[in-house]
Amino acid sequence: MSLIQVDNLWKTYDMGNEQVNALQSVTLKIEKGEYVAIMGPSGSGKSTLMNLIGCLDTPSQGVYMLNGNDVASMDDNELARIRNKEIGFVFQTFNLLPRATSLHNVELPLIYNGTSREGRREKAEKALGKVGLSDRMMHQPNELSGGQRQRVAIARALVNDPSIILADEPTGNLDTNTGDEIMGLIQELNRQGNTVIVVTHEYEIAKKARRIIFLRDGKIEKEEYKQVG
Repeated sequence: MSLIQVDNLWKTYDMGNEQVNALQSVTLKIEKGEYVAIMGPSGSGKSTLMNLIGCLDTPSQGVYMLNGNDVASMDDNELARIRNKEIGFVFQTFNLLPRATSLHNVELPLIYNGTSREGRREKAEKALGKVGLSDRMMHQPNELSGGQRQRVAIARALVNDPSIILADEPTGNLDTNTGDEIMGLIQELNRQGNTVIVVTHEYEIAKKARRIIFLRDGKIEKEEYKQVG
């Protein structure tokens, strides 16, 4: 059974008197442990597909199975539970609480799912250690560099041991060298067994994945498989 199985997925928006198909008849599978990039120009549908895979939105029609669960039929509470348990999000803008320490930012998903205080701290410390920030646990975001903030965001994404790490333009706010560091970290997490999906418009970022799915006008245009050392 594939980790992600999408069959004939459509997302249609009503724009005034007309309907716009942001996604049209998208079918794909992603296996556990894969490293996949979804890329395409602005308006290609990649953000819409990311939102559907991340359970931030629901399809207009079609089937989305995640870990054997039919996501398309879930209500808001079930979607929220799946987002918290199964998916670790990494955003371009980091989305950290500005007045909270790195440790507290990483603990947040565990607060929402009812983990004990001791359990939260232990897991958050372990996740920060994984991204090389054991010495920055008590720092607030304004005391960290951009790369360190993104590492905190990645630690937060890891803390629940999710099925998928979903990264949306993870290097978009970083300089080239820092971006390379972050992509190296994401590559290492994949080598450790994490399933990684990166959404990007940059081929330099996408080509670090083993498989690239190219979207155009809401459809899968082609796929590219790469040998990654």
